[in-house]
Amino acid sequence: MLLKVVSPDKILYKGEVSLVQMPGEMGSFEVLNNHAPIVALLGEGKVKVIDKQRNRILLDIPGGVVHVRNNNITIVTSPGK
Repeated sequence: MLLKVVSPDKILYKGEVSLVQMPGEMGSFEVLNNHAPIVALLGEGKVKVIDKQRNRILLDIPGGVVHVRNNNITIVTSPGK
């Protein structure tokens, strides 16, 4: 899967991943390969990423929106505090 995490002023992360866990407005959820299409609001918290080499990456976000379709995940977040 290709993950892009962007804010208005920069790309925070871009790369191939095997898992993404996000702080949804209604609770945490994960996206794995071949996930159904979804658009969801994200709350403030950490995005946990497991990349193809099994490295664990944590990204702090102040909230945002995620769009998942055809193994492409795009998280759009606002600039940090």
